[in-house]
Amino acid sequence: VQLQASGGGLVQAGGSLRLSCAVSGSIFSINVMGWYRQAPGKQRDMVATITSGGSTNYADSVKGRFTISRDNTKNTVYLQMNSLKPEDTAVYYCNVLYPGSVTQSYWGQGTQVTVSS
Repeated sequence: VQLQASGGGLVQAGGSLRLSCAVSGSIFSINVMGWYRQAPGKQRDMVATITSGGSTNYADSVKGRFTISRDNTKNTVYLQMNSLKPEDTAVYYCNVLYPGSVTQSYWGQGTQVTVSS
């Protein structure tokens, strides 16, 4: 399974960015896709997740500003980020999780998001 993330960049505070992550390889229909972020010197934290049925979960810090979505026909997950703040600056990683008797988790390469004040 391979994940290819794109869409990061430099944006001013208050601006918007849209991240995309395409999943290829052996794909199972039941999965959870998500975005995580890691700022320098900090741990990697969950930003948002979405199940194959469309249920979403967000970190409190991004609720109302970020929207996660997915296109199952394209095996792609998106993260629309609005009203960006300098504290959103981090490397963003996409993830796909296949639950089961043996949970499988795969990560993308990460994309840098920098929000200037």
